[in-house]
Amino acid sequence: MLKKRDVADCHALFELLVDPAVFPFVRQKAHSYDEFVFLTKQTIEAEERGELISRTIVDEWGAPIGTINLFDISNKSGFLGTWIGKPYFGKGYNKTAKDAFFEELFFSCDIQTVFMRIRKENIRSNMAANKLPYCTLANEFRRDVYEQLNAANDVYNLFQIEKDQYHLHLMRAQQDSLEIKEA
Repeated sequence: MLKKRDVADCHALFELLVDPAVFPFVRQKAHSYDEFVFLTKQTIEAEERGELISRTIVDEWGAPIGTINLFDISNKSGFLGTWIGKPYFGKGYNKTAKDAFFEELFFSCDIQTVFMRIRKENIRSNMAANKLPYCTLANEFRRDVYEQLNAANDVYNLFQIEKDQYHLHLMRAQQDSLEIKEA
C-alpha cells in the first residue's frame, strides 16, 4: 500500500497530479514533469534530514496512485498532506493509506500528533477527515495553531490525530473483531 518515494514513480504520479480535481488541493505544486522530478528529489533529501516523512501510495498491483506525507515535523508532530489521483477516488485507498501511514508514524517514528489542515472549500477532504473515528476537529481547542494557519484569511479547518486516540481506535477495532469471531 505504501512505499518509499522513488523518482521512477514520477511519470505516473505527475499524470495524476495535474488533474484539475487534484492539483488545486496539493501542497507541492509542480507545473511541469521536470519540476515534479526536482520536487521529488528534494522530498527524498528532506526525509533523509528528518524534516518530513513521505510515501508513495500504490494500488493492489503496485502502481503509484498518490502520495502521503508528514510535513513540518517539530516537537513530535507534523502536518499531513495526502493526495490520490482522480481515477482512485472513492475506492477506499485514502483510509487504507492513512491507516498504514499512521501505524508507521506513531509506532515506528515517535510522532505523537498529526495535524491536517484542510481547505474549507475542499468538501471531499473534510468529509474524509470527519469519517476517521480517531480524528478531531481542532479549530477551537488548538486555537493557536488554527489562528496561525488562518492568519491572512479564514481558509482552513484544523484536524488533529493523537497517537493515544489512534491506539485506542486500534484496540477497539481488535476487540470488535474478536467479538464478531466469537459470536
